[in-house]
Amino acid sequence: MVYKFDFLVIGGGIAGISFALKASKYGKVALLCKTTLDESNTSFAQGGIATVMYEPDNFEKHINDTLIAGDGHCRLEAVKKVVYEAPAQIQELLNWHVDFDRCEDGRFDLHKEGGHGEFRILHHKDNTGYEIQQSLNREVRKNKNITIFEHHFAIEILTQHHLGEVVTHHTPNIECYGAYVLNQNNNHIDTFLSKVTLLATGGIGSVYSTTTNPAIATGDGIAMVHRARGVIEDMEFVQFHPTALYHPGDKPSFLITEAIRGYGAVLRTKDGKEFMHKYDARGSLAPRDIVARAIDNEMKIQGTDYVYLDVTHKDPEETKKHFPNIYQKCLSLGIDITKDYIPVSPTQHYLCGGIAVDLNGQTSINRLYAAGECSCTGLHGANRLASNSLIEAIVYADSAVKHAAAHLDELSYVDYMPEWNDEGTKLPEEMVLITQSFREVEQIMSTYVGIVRSNLRLHRAMSRLEILYRETEDLFERSVVSREICELRNVISVAYLIIKHALRRRESRGLHYTVDYPHKNK
Repeated sequence: MVYKFDFLVIGGGIAGISFALKASKYGKVALLCKTTLDESNTSFAQGGIATVMYEPDNFEKHINDTLIAGDGHCRLEAVKKVVYEAPAQIQELLNWHVDFDRCEDGRFDLHKEGGHGEFRILHHKDNTGYEIQQSLNREVRKNKNITIFEHHFAIEILTQHHLGEVVTHHTPNIECYGAYVLNQNNNHIDTFLSKVTLLATGGIGSVYSTTTNPAIATGDGIAMVHRARGVIEDMEFVQFHPTALYHPGDKPSFLITEAIRGYGAVLRTKDGKEFMHKYDARGSLAPRDIVARAIDNEMKIQGTDYVYLDVTHKDPEETKKHFPNIYQKCLSLGIDITKDYIPVSPTQHYLCGGIAVDLNGQTSINRLYAAGECSCTGLHGANRLASNSLIEAIVYADSAVKHAAAHLDELSYVDYMPEWNDEGTKLPEEMVLITQSFREVEQIMSTYVGIVRSNLRLHRAMSRLEILYRETEDLFERSVVSREICELRNVISVAYLIIKHALRRRESRGLHYTVDYPHKNK
């Protein structure tokens, strides 16, 4: 089946939905979700969304905190853009009935997190992302100009390559005409043609064995753009959240929000000793890259799998009020956080790199935009400042809509696009091969491409990955297309890019730390 829409949006988190809602004023919108609207990285964001609200905070302070966290690798124009435009986009969220916590006097109850010099984190208890997602879902479901396609998985974006042209990284003016999409309800592959396409496909957590991301975070948008010869940047900067709840077997790992350290929680070794002051004057409120490496080092020194987060010195009722979901989750495991230490360990959490975009959210491929975690705007630099991601997503989605709408009348649908060639056989052993290969990718990345790296580890990871790549491409050519085989191809592409970019950076900066180049280049 062939569909035609003015706007094709691939991904249903805050970036995709906010873009769809605003684009619906200018034309018909198709919103694709590979599972449901409820399952996105946005829903899993606990801490909050950063913006300057009240004095003594100001834009310059937020900009400065972002630049410091980014370790000299931020794009200043992107930082200023997000910080200056954040208040207006927060108002948009309020217009869509997002409910942020307030104090008794009616002012917003702001949190402070690692790397922030002021209180500027809007939140809804400790499940801010879920509150935002549910509010946006209600808005998008009642919008008549938006057609929602749940359980639809984008396989490839459409370019000149699919029209028989040879496309390379040096091909000028590559264009996107839509996407081939697997309808998981009937296993048919449909063609979605569009004037404008937005990728909002989220993160890459499934590349690692432990992650706070949902299982659907397989780097699909990044992999599709890579195959289409688009520009990908800064993939070496993978953020590990310092404090995921240590409970082996949980996938995704349960996140213990950074806001709890802003609230006063203290990191301790397994024998109860505070240790962060040895690594940074800011102690437990240092930026995430510093805290994650400190915890990793302490675990290696002591031979343990976790450290503790201590909030027992705070008022029990206040703790329960501010962090009800964390309290209940821990209590279900026999941990009363008002009396007991919380076992935590670093876990893959966020990707600072991704699809390169300009200040309008445009990628290097014409008619193709990207927003949210799959994109690389330059805001985060080498290390994301806590709670800057949700605001980045909605700011860049807004800019992408404005830019695309201004040029919509100049664009038309491609005259012809061949149907997907679905030749192949469903091999009896296919699923076990895919599952095993997936586990091998996770093991390779977690073992060799984690918080601390080396050239030896990276080269070993690359050689192992090349074998999996060849095996998977052979399997893909011979078998009927499924979501599972496509996701495996995608995580292998993403893993390759992380390793390639890590090998290219001969210094330690932000989230990329290598024992071969322990110092930062000036």
